Amino acid sequence: MYKQRLQIPQDGRGDVERPIKVDCYDHHISGSHDLIGSFKTTLAEMQMGTHISQAEFECINPKKLKKKNYKNSGVLCIRHCQVVKEYTFLDYIMGGCQINFTIGIDFTGSNGDPSSPQSLHYINPEGYNEYLTAIWAVGNVIQDYDSNKMFPVFGFGAQIPPNWQVSHEFPINFNPTNPFCAGIEGVVQAYQQCLPQVKLWGPTNFSPIINHVACFARQALHQYTASQYYVLLIITDGVITDMDQTRAAIVQASRLPMSIIIVGVGRADFSAMEFLDSDDKLLSSHTGEVAARDIVQFVPFRDFQGNSVALAQSVLAELPDQPKIVLSHEHGLGLLCLYCQHPNTADRQTDRQAGRQTDSWITST
Repeated sequence: MYKQRLQIPQDGRGDVERPIKVDCYDHHISGSHDLIGSFKTTLAEMQMGTHISQAEFECINPKKLKKKNYKNSGVLCIRHCQVVKEYTFLDYIMGGCQINFTIGIDFTGSNGDPSSPQSLHYINPEGYNEYLTAIWAVGNVIQDYDSNKMFPVFGFGAQIPPNWQVSHEFPINFNPTNPFCAGIEGVVQAYQQCLPQVKLWGPTNFSPIINHVACFARQALHQYTASQYYVLLIITDGVITDMDQTRAAIVQASRLPMSIIIVGVGRADFSAMEFLDSDDKLLSSHTGEVAARDIVQFVPFRDFQGNSVALAQSVLAELPDQPKIVLSHEHGLGLLCLYCQHPNTADRQTDRQAGRQTDSWITST
């Protein structure tokens, strides 16, 4: 077992003759790995390996050197080694990648009657509740990544006027043709105006709003003139009723330029949200289809009450890596040509001088 991709230290950038020591071990599940042997090389030597003429390195075990007729403990062959540039999240933003945020707000009955102080939607005399606090904390950060700071905001799980039908993706400004709110201030204002006009109901279905945003992300695959990445922020009390459909929607969205952030408010059991986050194992649908990547980040609001900065940091912890992952050939999403609207040559030179690029080398044995 070995890492095919390794980071080159910044102080070693460009130093292809810097000594590299490689230790090869016989791996054991118990953790007591046995040293097979070691060798020293340089990046320049490893780059000499090709599929036609591979680079070979003898693994030497110091404890066996005194043995008669000992030559080596094996030979490591490198057929391919290359240095690749890894750009940062901000590099993609500067290179033309547009981040589009959509906000989904849970208006289901499990939140409690908004007129009751026990309700998660109850606006206290200071003008806040957990939903508003989460919107402010996360929104003030994400709006800096959104080029026009116009956010489509949808509610789900409420009966809405005039027919009082339950809707799972209604614009909280009640304007289907223009669901956008100007900045986080506009989101807060629209939420405050929407709340007394709807009846909190149910069920709590995530899949409609996920599929709604996924539609736009799917369209972005066919737009060759600009880079588009979509982020859906869902604020919910955590009681989800369409788990199978939501799992399927997330698995499908994992193949699109899209991420989902879930902030759980209240004291409910968030085990379902943690399951969707799937940090330890890629999420699969109820039919067994496995996600291409982990696109869900879940954060329980109760762990960060009174610390909006820590909340925002935790919510956005995985986001900077998501567009970079989509850009990678490794995940086979076919998006590289669409999102490679990188800084031009002059910008790349500036990036090098600013040290924003990270070099890594990849080997194939």
